[in-house]
Amino acid sequence: MGAEVDEYGIPIIPDPADAASRKRQAIIDAALAEFLAEGYSAASMDAITRASGVSKATIYKHFGSKERLFLAVVGGVLPKTYADLEPSNSTLADAPDLRAALIRLTTDWARILLRPDIMSLRRLVIGEIDRFPQLGQLWYRVSYDMNNGPLVEAFTELTERGTLAVPDAKLAVQQLVATTVGVPQLVHTFAPDAEVDDAELTRVISSGVDLFLARYATSA
Repeated sequence: MGAEVDEYGIPIIPDPADAASRKRQAIIDAALAEFLAEGYSAASMDAITRASGVSKATIYKHFGSKERLFLAVVGGVLPKTYADLEPSNSTLADAPDLRAALIRLTTDWARILLRPDIMSLRRLVIGEIDRFPQLGQLWYRVSYDMNNGPLVEAFTELTERGTLAVPDAKLAVQQLVATTVGVPQLVHTFAPDAEVDDAELTRVISSGVDLFLARYATSA
């Protein structure tokens, strides 16, 4: 079709600005709802057509195929959905109480990740990862750029200052995420009806942070 694609081969969707773009946005909204509800295979192009109010010919004109539509919609919405996931890692190194700062940061992170819209998107990508591995690659990159990368920088700086003793900052971040955010995220990925228990979330995350600091905090 000649449409622009990103480094993952996912079609780039321009922001709506004129009539044609507004039609495209209507298609995106309808397609996302259908894909989240039905998955890729069971999603109906007829249902997307009805919900968008745009003709099927127009949908194919914009996206070319159901596969390209799925890639464009999910690949386009994922970074926007994760836009709220940018914690204040830049101030972490200067926090007067590192434990409290880590608990606050990972708790905020977990609450965003457990939002129903993000969890639904996560399940959709996991369910289609064999068919669309590029979405998994994009998911990892978005998560790393917005969260892991800045934390790696913060832990490196804290190690240089002597507050932490982290020989491998990237591994340390993965360990922190796994023992804090990763625990409730895993539970809610496979138990979508489970309610978020604030007391349990606090207990799990505080324990994970304490485990992290027991390994990496210096006595100085």
